[in-house]
Amino acid sequence: MTRVALAMAAVLGAVPAAAATPADPGQARFRALYQELIETDTSLSNGSCTLAAERMRARLVAAGYAPDAFRVVIPDAFPKQGNLVGRIIGTDAKAPAILLVAHIDVVEAKRSDWQRDPFKLVEENGYFYARGAIDDKAMAASFVDALIRYRDENFRPRRTIKLALTCGEETDSHFDGVEYLLRTDPDALKAGFALNEGGKGLLDETGKPMSFGVQTGEKVYQDFTLTAVAPGGHSARPTDDNAIVRLAAALVRIGAYKFPVHVVDGSKGFFARSAPSYQGQVRTDMAAVGVGTADAATYARIAAGSPYWNAFLRTTCISTLIQGGHAENAQPQHAQANVNCRIMPGEDIAAIERQLVEQVADPKVALKPTAAPGPQSPAPPLTRALMGPIEKIAAEIWPGVPVIPTLSTGATDGRFLNASGIPTYGVSGVFVDPDGNGVHGLNERVRVKSLYDAREFLYRLVKAYGSAR
Repeated sequence: MTRVALAMAAVLGAVPAAAATPADPGQARFRALYQELIETDTSLSNGSCTLAAERMRARLVAAGYAPDAFRVVIPDAFPKQGNLVGRIIGTDAKAPAILLVAHIDVVEAKRSDWQRDPFKLVEENGYFYARGAIDDKAMAASFVDALIRYRDENFRPRRTIKLALTCGEETDSHFDGVEYLLRTDPDALKAGFALNEGGKGLLDETGKPMSFGVQTGEKVYQDFTLTAVAPGGHSARPTDDNAIVRLAAALVRIGAYKFPVHVVDGSKGFFARSAPSYQGQVRTDMAAVGVGTADAATYARIAAGSPYWNAFLRTTCISTLIQGGHAENAQPQHAQANVNCRIMPGEDIAAIERQLVEQVADPKVALKPTAAPGPQSPAPPLTRALMGPIEKIAAEIWPGVPVIPTLSTGATDGRFLNASGIPTYGVSGVFVDPDGNGVHGLNERVRVKSLYDAREFLYRLVKAYGSAR
C-alpha cells in the first residue's frame, strides 16, 4: 500500500550559498528554495527523493496551502523514491486540468571528479554550479515557486493546476515515478495537457539568446541485437561461412538503409520557424517541409544538410556495439552487434523490426529487440492554444528571439504521459550555452540570469494557461 508522508517544519532549514542575496525578496525566496532542493541529494546511490519531496511540500504548506492539498506518495518497495503530487482547484470543474511535471532525481555525480561539491549550490562568475542545476531541479523549483506566488496573490485559476515532482526519470529501469503514478494513482496526473522538461533556449558564445525551443514530441529509444553463428574451424582452412563476415554484411545493409520520411507536427514547426534564419535553397526547402509541400528531392537535400535535420524527418538506426570471434587463429563461431534505433513518435516498433529484418536478408543472422519495447507515444498536437501564450510571454522576456518547435531525439517522462493520452510539451524557459552546460556530465551549471528569467517565464505561462478559456 502507498503511504502518504507528512513533512515537518524542520525540513525548511537551509544554509545560504556564498554569494550575494538577490535584492528582490521574491527572488531571494526562490533562490533559497532552489538551493534547498539542489542540496538535497537525490541521486539513486546515496540520495532521497522522498526527503526532497517532503521539503518542497513543507514550503507549500508554509505558504498557506492546506496540509491535504499536497502529499508525498512513497512506494513501499522504494522508500527513498517519493513523489510530490497535489493541485490548486480551479473555478471551472469542467475545464481540463494543467499538469506541471518535473523530476527531482539526478544523475550520479562523483565528488572527486568535480571542481566543486556537486551537492552544494555554488554561485560563481554569473553561474550556479551543482548537479541538477538545470536537469531538472531548475524547473521543479520554478513550479513550486510559482504556486507559492499564486498563493501570495490569492490567485484562483479557472483550470485546476496539478503538480507532480517525480523520482526515477534518470534511472527508469530501477523505478519511474510517472509510470508508477499512472498505474497506481492516475487521477493525480490526469490533465488536458502537461508541461515537462525537454524544451530549452539556445545561447551563442557571447550569451545572447538565439532561439527558444518547445519540445513537441520525442523519439522512442529501442535497441536490437543481431547474432550470427557459424561452424567455425581452423583459420588455415577458411570457408565461406564466417560469422563476422555475415554480421558485417548485415550491418552495412542496415547502415545504408533510409527509413521512410515521417514528418510530425514538431518537425514541421521546426523547419517552418527555422527557415527565415537561412538563405537560398536551404531556406526554400525548410519552408516547403514546414507547410507540407516538400517532395522527395527536397527531403533528400534537407537530410543531407545535417544529421540533426535528418533525425527530424525519419526513424534512424545505427550500429553501436560489436563483438565476435574467440581466437586469433580460429574461424569465428559467433558474432554479435547492437543496433540502436530512435523511432519517430507514433510508429510501430514491430514494423521497424520487420524493416530491419528485410535489410539483414540473411537467415543465419538473427535480429531481436534487446529489451521489451517501451511505450509508443504519439506526438502531441501543435495548437495555437498552446503556442500563443508561449510566444507572447517569450516575446515579453526575450524580445526578437524566435520560438521554434523541436522534436527530442532523447527520452523524458513525456513518453509515458503522451502514451497515456496526456499531450505533453517540453518548455522549461532555461537558456543553455553551446556546450550544453554539463548536463549529465561534469560541473553542471546554469547562468544565474537564465534561471531567474526561466522562473519568471514559467510563472507567467502557467498563470496564462490557468486563466485561459
